[in-house]
Amino acid sequence: MATHLLNEDAKGVYIISATPFADDGSIDMASADRLVEFYIERGVTGMTILGMMGEAHKLAPDESTAFLRHVLNRVADRIPVIVGVSNAGLDNLFRLSDTAMQAGAAGVMVAPPSGLATDDRLYAYYAAVCDGLGPDVPLVYQDFPLSTQVALSASLFARMVADFPQLVMLKHEDWPGLAKLTAIREAEARDGTRRVSILVGNGGLYLPQELARGADGAMTGFAYPEMLVEVVSLFQAGSRDEAETLFDAYLPLVRHEQQPGFGLAVRKEILRRRGVIASAKTRAPGPKLSETDRAELTGLMQRLERRLNELGRTGSD
Repeated sequence: MATHLLNEDAKGVYIISATPFADDGSIDMASADRLVEFYIERGVTGMTILGMMGEAHKLAPDESTAFLRHVLNRVADRIPVIVGVSNAGLDNLFRLSDTAMQAGAAGVMVAPPSGLATDDRLYAYYAAVCDGLGPDVPLVYQDFPLSTQVALSASLFARMVADFPQLVMLKHEDWPGLAKLTAIREAEARDGTRRVSILVGNGGLYLPQELARGADGAMTGFAYPEMLVEVVSLFQAGSRDEAETLFDAYLPLVRHEQQPGFGLAVRKEILRRRGVIASAKTRAPGPKLSETDRAELTGLMQRLERRLNELGRTGSD
């Protein structure tokens, strides 16, 4: 079991980890070890594994179990690890959650299945999730309607926070979603309801504005986690202009990596070029870079290095 379970005070950067594959499609555990050390060395607060961009839906159940156990063993409780357990079947979700928590996870993340078209149905689903998980398992709501096609209103989220004490974090990934973030924070202040942690996704594309609206940090997988860490740290220290200047230097790559249906291949290729994973392989059906794509990426990475040098920084590695 984890020494420290996830709670409402979580902040910083919880990096969404890639799942590295060898060229033959098998999970590359040696690259997973390097990923863990890379993320920790770059200063992340925590990790999230088996997320959507971790290709969790492409893993067999035994692979998911083996991967989470391997990563949690490598992390060795140095940082908290959240495990994505979303599944169309609740029994499968509960089984993976139990395995994760027994292996040392700090909490679990659940995205709603598609088809929950009303507030009542969405509320009932998470009531069943909380009941099945048990009250001692911290829960993260993954709000990514672009993928799930399930809309979460600020008012429904407030109701769920009031009724489900184990719901301690929102992974905010609505798009556009700034108004929702503001509505949630304003409702907490107005009504005196429990304040939960909000970490934002979407590759960090809107990170400075989301921090200004009340987010506590980021939960995304941008291949330069040190940028996310420093931007959040600077912003929380009150150095907003410096945070935005640094963010702007990386913005072309943030934007390029966030292309739907393509960005995962970019992310993995950057991690490969940075010497973290051995292969940029994604499992089928998945994106693959062409020679033109690789050349474009080279130009963007070189542009970043030049800009960091102009800012008096040593570069990305």
